[in-house]
Amino acid sequence: MNDQLREATLKRAQQVLRDEADALLRLADRIGEPFHAAVEAILACKGRVVLTGMGKHGIVARKIAATLASTGTPAFYMHPAEGAHGDLGMISSDDLVIAVSNSGNTDEVLGCIPYFKRNHNLLIAMTGRLDSELARHADIVLDIGVEREVCPLNLAPTTSTTVALAMGDALAVVLLERRGFNAEDFALRHPSGTLGKRLLLKVADLIKPDRNPMISQDARFEEAIEEITSKQCGAVSVVDAEGRLVGIITDGDLRRIFQREARQGTRTVAEVLNRPVSALMTRNPMFVSKETLAAKALNMMEDGPRKIFVLPVVDDAKRPIGMLHLHDLVSAGV
Repeated sequence: MNDQLREATLKRAQQVLRDEADALLRLADRIGEPFHAAVEAILACKGRVVLTGMGKHGIVARKIAATLASTGTPAFYMHPAEGAHGDLGMISSDDLVIAVSNSGNTDEVLGCIPYFKRNHNLLIAMTGRLDSELARHADIVLDIGVEREVCPLNLAPTTSTTVALAMGDALAVVLLERRGFNAEDFALRHPSGTLGKRLLLKVADLIKPDRNPMISQDARFEEAIEEITSKQCGAVSVVDAEGRLVGIITDGDLRRIFQREARQGTRTVAEVLNRPVSALMTRNPMFVSKETLAAKALNMMEDGPRKIFVLPVVDDAKRPIGMLHLHDLVSAGV
């Protein structure tokens, strides 16, 4: 019995998805001149796109507004019932309205139409009834009709909301492409998201002026160790007489240097500590500028022949101004 119930459950779920997919394919076949007219009207709009709708289609309208706003088309959602109690005042004469209603006869939505007309707002209807009051008053009508809901009672908005949401996505995608909207534009609207951090965050946002370990190439190795220890950055930049970066010594270098000297057995610890930094440093190290994207700095650390954990940050004259550590990038969510 349990196996039969499981089989029936999965079969029904698959059928629901196939039925909704079929409805989307039928919607694609109906896309035509009204859709093109809607796109052109939105592109020509000098104000914002106002989405409105009640119930489940109101939730869809809210999502469409959010998608448009995040992809280059200024938009917001207005609840039609609240509109009748003052929120219509948020809509300027430069705005365009998209009303989403499957029946096209939703009282709260229809009640806002006189204001749209007096305010000279172009009205786009997304409706499943082309003979409805909403369609009759609209300047452009987008047909989102479905043959029936996947709800067995043909009552709960299911297929109709899927189709309405897909129509909104189609508008948003075409509009973002027509506007030349790119990944950096998207990141500007999502500064707290992963993409925003990868495309907007720069090395300058992560380094601290007091964390700039630096030593002359003529200094003793012992002084380099002291600088690494005091600044706690895991490395020290080595500079020439003009203050330009010529080398680096890292925590890992310290261990390797002492291991090498111990194996060779030719110098005492005191002699190693007194050696000039120039004889022990890694020459011509990788570095970044403060304008380098944090994501690029991370790639430099990870993509080399040997993974590194620190990068000197230099100015235009190649003078060190900070030290970037892998932990800084991880902490920032890059």
